[in-house]
Amino acid sequence: MASSLLKLAAILSLVFSILLALNTQITLSSDIEDDEEEYVLDTPLEDFRSRSRFLASVIKKGTRCNAERNNICNGVSANKGTGLLYCCKKHCRNVLGDKNNCGICGNKCKFGESCCNGRCTNIISNVNHCGKCTKKCAPGVRCQYGTCGSPPPNPFWQEMFPLNASAKASKFP
Repeated sequence: MASSLLKLAAILSLVFSILLALNTQITLSSDIEDDEEEYVLDTPLEDFRSRSRFLASVIKKGTRCNAERNNICNGVSANKGTGLLYCCKKHCRNVLGDKNNCGICGNKCKFGESCCNGRCTNIISNVNHCGKCTKKCAPGVRCQYGTCGSPPPNPFWQEMFPLNASAKASKFP
């Protein structure tokens, strides 16, 4: 009886430890994706009823909105021109940086793309947006898999494994 209780306690502690570890990873990954928690409006809303002028000039990320009435984020410029807020599916979204609403509501960027200034942009191999928007690689340095500094291709490997079929046919019988 005591050994079965001991086994049960060990199993429960192991399961609890695994769940705790998984929850920590989920929390950390969601923190990385949230760039900004709130948007500071470039011009405060005049019809927004608030006790403070500061509160009228800040909209929290994901604030509920209604596209037909009392729309607090209909083409509102925020964060010194780096954000443009629109009401997408009843929530304020920055269409200049939201990869699920890039440029317009509902426009989703593909895998390997990020929303840079309202356009879905390849961040895997683009030297002007390497890994994230506006991260430029040094002149002559390639961007590969979202990291600057990949060496240029080795000529030996290019001879062994040419990219086009005609070169492959001429080198290998």
